[in-house]
Amino acid sequence: MDMIKDNKARLSGLEQLHALIAANIPPPINKTMNFTLTEFEEGRAVFEGNPDQSVYNPIGAVHGGYAATLLDTACGCAVHSTLTADQGYTTLELKVAYHRPLTDASGPVRAEGNIVSIGRRTGFAEAKLTDRNGKVCATATSTLLIFPLDAAG
Repeated sequence: MDMIKDNKARLSGLEQLHALIAANIPPPINKTMNFTLTEFEEGRAVFEGNPDQSVYNPIGAVHGGYAATLLDTACGCAVHSTLTADQGYTTLELKVAYHRPLTDASGPVRAEGNIVSIGRRTGFAEAKLTDRNGKVCATATSTLLIFPLDAAG
């Protein structure tokens, strides 16, 4: 994980994603939330997860934060895949719409993020979360700040 933070190898965002997959060292959030990066290319990232009762809320369904995390991650990695070795990003805004509840029977779920547009300082992405039957459970739009890593200090 330090590879992305420090990027001493001077890898582009797409190269970093390839290296993470090759090293089989997922970020800690992947283990915590039980999801994984399954597909990616420049401008697109797909994550799959299996929500279980460990992410349930008191009303007996998967907490909305699980869907929001998957959608935020898919949007972020779609933007990340386009960055140079000298750039970083952070989410400025995430808007999530919940279409249907998730349960432990919903999985595996799939979050696909795609870039809508990207500039020097800002990226816009969208993502869709579907259940095992391909039904849309949640969607999101995201605004991401792109910045030079030396300025991140």
